[in-house]
Formats: sequence, structure tokens, C-alpha cells
Amino acid sequence: MAKSPIYVVQFHESKKPHYDFRLEMDGVLKSWAVPKEPPHETGVKRLAVQVDDHDISYADFEGAISEGNYGAGTVKTWDRGTYEMISRHDEKMVFKLKGKKLKGEYVLLKFEKAGPKNWLLFKKQQD
Repeated sequence: MAKSPIYVVQFHESKKPHYDFRLEMDGVLKSWAVPKEPPHETGVKRLAVQVDDHDISYADFEGAISEGNYGAGTVKTWDRGTYEMISRHDEKMVFKLKGKKLKGEYVLLKFEKAGPKNWLLFKKQQD
């Protein structure tokens, strides 16, 4: 049986503090910068700006990135766990998070009107 893919949310205290939302996919961590805390409940939508993929080993990174380097600041794990991909398309992904803070079905929806790398992250309404 294949192991479940991981997800991790890291709080990145940088010039513009944000959360890095990362999903293990295609051998890397697909990553989005989320300016506000990821939603715990339905009805809350968060902007998620797609950024460069990260190596899977980055899921365990915590610590300081020194000034002058890309992403300078402090990185701390905010939440982590595994997830199950329910559906994946170019413009929309639906997945079930199984973490300590984030649990349930979530959606990443491409939000082209706001820019080519912009998505919305929200918790799916349960039927």
C-alpha cells in the first residue's frame, strides 16, 4: 500500500509574514503563499499565491533564513499531516486534509482574474 502524501503549513515570519501551504505532489512540494491564516471553517476564502516548488525535504525545515537570502526570516511549522487528493484539474483541486489543525475537505481554485498565479483556498461545505 502506498503511503499517503504529506502536506505542511509553515508560518514564515518575513518582511511580509505569511503561511506557506505545501502539498506533496509529483515528487515535490507544490507551494502557495497564503497571506492570512488558512481557514478552519467553511465560508472563509484565502488568497493563495502559487510560488516555486520546493524539495520534499523542506517539509521538515524550521529555523532562520539569513538576511540577503531569498525568503529571509524565520520559518516554523504551523500544521502538518497527510492528505487524500479527491480530484485534480489544472484550475481546481479538491483534497481531504488530515492534520492537527486543518481537517476535512479543502479546495484550491484558480483565480485568474486576480493574476496568473493566484488561487483561492477554502474549506469545502460538507453535504
